[in-house]
Amino acid sequence: MKIGFLITARLKSTRLPFKILKDLNGKTVIERIIDRAKEIQDISEIIVCTSTNPQDKPLIDIAKKNDIYYYNGSEEDVLQRLLDAAKLFSFDYFLGITADNPLFTIQYANLIVDEIKRNKYDFIKLEGLPLGCGTYGMNVNALETVCKTKNVVDTEIWGLLIDRPEIFNVKTIQITDKLRKPKLRLTLDYKEDYELISHLYKELNYNKVLSLYDVVDYLEENPQIRKINANCKQEDLSNEEIEEIEKSYKENYEKIVKIKKEIYNI
Repeated sequence: MKIGFLITARLKSTRLPFKILKDLNGKTVIERIIDRAKEIQDISEIIVCTSTNPQDKPLIDIAKKNDIYYYNGSEEDVLQRLLDAAKLFSFDYFLGITADNPLFTIQYANLIVDEIKRNKYDFIKLEGLPLGCGTYGMNVNALETVCKTKNVVDTEIWGLLIDRPEIFNVKTIQITDKLRKPKLRLTLDYKEDYELISHLYKELNYNKVLSLYDVVDYLEENPQIRKINANCKQEDLSNEEIEEIEKSYKENYEKIVKIKKEIYNI
């Protein structure tokens, strides 16, 4: 079984331009993510999944500099880009993260790998972590099923397309230790987010990677720092978009199941 790690990365952000190239104590945001990915056990390759847009070329240069691979795919269809990359590198499964999450948990990423090796889940998710700290695990066959049946092209926010227990074998890992802080925001979308995360990388001690456990402890001890990005709101699907997805799955259920069986060779 071949398991990869895919980092979804673009430089098109408008709220915080070129956010993943911003400095975090001597390295760019995306390099901090790459360093964390290299700590995950039993991963065959790490791939920066970016687009064919020339604007994204700096991400290719960073991948080369850090001795990992890259893939240039669709600008808008994130899921198709992930699928094409996974197919190119012959992955059976992959873990993934978006490049604006430089504090994702390494420990629980390793737990996802363990679950992939033990069981035949289609989608593995973490529930209860601070926003921006969770990776996910995905069966490439499940992703191919979604890509062949989805009714949307812009898949920047795609969770609802594959988190479908009625079709896929979904595993939810509940966070039960001190990292269970679902109201804590540790993603990078606004200047306040960058101010908080940059502060953490400057103030806390670490060798290669910054421990998320140390981050949570520090923020518990320094509640005023947590307030820096407390008013930032996370983008999500509109009610209309959610209703359209739900309608599509309900109306096309039998078709989707049939396509899944063909892909899985059931």
